[in-house]
Amino acid sequence: MNGINTNLKGGNNPSNEDDDPKSPLLPVLQEPILQRSESIHSLIISLLTPNSACILLGPLLCLVICLCVNFNDGGSGNKSSRNMLAVLAWIFTWWLTEAVPMPITSMSPLFLFPLFGIAAADQVAKSYMDDVISLVLGSFILALAVEHYNIHKRLALKITLLFCGDPVNPPLLLLGICATTAFVSMWMHNVAAAMLMMPVATGILQRLPSGRGQSEMLNNFCKAVVLGVIYSAAIGGMSTLTGTGVNLILVGMWKSYFPEEAPISFSKWSFFGFPLALLIFLALWGTLCLLYCSKGSARILSAYLDKAHLRRELDILGSMSFAEKMVLSIFSMLIVLWMTRNITDDFFGWGALFQGRAGDGTVSVMMATLLFIIPNKKQKGEKLMDWSKCKKLPWNIILLLGAGFAIADGVRSSGLADILSESLDFLKAVPYWAIAPAVCLISGTITEFTSNNATTTLVVPLLIQIAKTMHIHPILLMVPGAIGAQFAFLLPTGTPSNIVGFSTGHIEIKDMIKTGLPLKVAGTLMLSVLMPTLGAYVFGTNKPLSYPISWQRKAAQHLCS
Repeated sequence: MNGINTNLKGGNNPSNEDDDPKSPLLPVLQEPILQRSESIHSLIISLLTPNSACILLGPLLCLVICLCVNFNDGGSGNKSSRNMLAVLAWIFTWWLTEAVPMPITSMSPLFLFPLFGIAAADQVAKSYMDDVISLVLGSFILALAVEHYNIHKRLALKITLLFCGDPVNPPLLLLGICATTAFVSMWMHNVAAAMLMMPVATGILQRLPSGRGQSEMLNNFCKAVVLGVIYSAAIGGMSTLTGTGVNLILVGMWKSYFPEEAPISFSKWSFFGFPLALLIFLALWGTLCLLYCSKGSARILSAYLDKAHLRRELDILGSMSFAEKMVLSIFSMLIVLWMTRNITDDFFGWGALFQGRAGDGTVSVMMATLLFIIPNKKQKGEKLMDWSKCKKLPWNIILLLGAGFAIADGVRSSGLADILSESLDFLKAVPYWAIAPAVCLISGTITEFTSNNATTTLVVPLLIQIAKTMHIHPILLMVPGAIGAQFAFLLPTGTPSNIVGFSTGHIEIKDMIKTGLPLKVAGTLMLSVLMPTLGAYVFGTNKPLSYPISWQRKAAQHLCS
């Protein structure tokens, strides 16, 4: 027995305790208790962080609203509206603080809405896959194909070579870089466009001396190029539906709130968005030239930049392969189909052949499918795209879009939209010319501190109620609110595109404020002028609007009382 005890303990130095038959076979250690207390202490410390406080703040605000808020109309509608407001407080707290990753927060309506009695699970899930989401998926797959085959780089080099001049003309070269970025951003997400174009732009800047040997003129030109890329990506995204998630959220909310009205098609948005983006782009180019392109910069830049360097870069890419030509052809065909699906009320597009059943998402997914069918003629059996190349699909944006559409449906179906409308009666006397710039500036301010998608999801439903109270067409406020949310020009944290430029080391926050502030003011003024003029014609805001039946019933009850 003693031998067994000795072996179990591993004891080479037997003691009297070892000979005690009452001693335990295994030693009783006190260290685990100490370690357990230390682990509990470290767990408590790890929970007492600002992030944990923000996580708890969402449910806490939800609980406070559920216990303390009571709308006057009573009944089950009162409970549903109150619960919707409480859930909104929870979701937007997590969105604004980013205490929980935004994609995860974007999925929270899938469990919060059913648990709080706002909507059934199937109804909420449908918001996460509709024609707008299909449009996003198809266009992102095509954008990945463009990136995979370096089509964007070839396009950038060719356009920059066209605008470079001989000798170098800095304003013209800057125009070429910015115009290329804006054009690329029209057809893919503006963040992706900035990430694709920034290496091309910085590759041109690498020809210039850096460090202490860099003159002030060269330093200013580097700042102009980087600022031009990030701002052009944002401006180009305004001109089409696929350029940014904000435009898609706006279109989805319009479809959700006003299902009886004609949807905002790709072509309809482009007829308004492109002229607006063009004017803001010219304001950007003029601001950059005025601030950063001095008269003597052409002479200094000519010593480092020439067309020969750009031609060498283009020669490295070689001639266009069959795969590149096919991807470019499919992309061009998709653009044509987008623009011609629904042209005008008098001249129907190809969409009329299908009695309106086909949408922009229909052709987007159809064209993307061709990429997985057509061979690339590089290896036997290999197609233009395979699913492994699609791993970079931005599911965070897709989930955020779905959450925005679910919130729009919830605010409307719960009756919270009616309550918000009644609380905004004081805005009836405010003229449109005064409130439109204010809406744009408010959205533009909020978006500097949170994502433009979250800003749009927060602001647009409120603007719909304000428009109803003012007896004006909702589009007249929805569009300024959504586009204003894209004016994140002042801070690096305003949008990931800004971070891409800030990380190059060429610009500082003061440079962004110096350029972004006049650009934000110019954009607000242009939007305020174009919206009631060109916007009224494109979106038909002079035509009578069919509000949902629940809104009409509410208005009738209000008149009777």
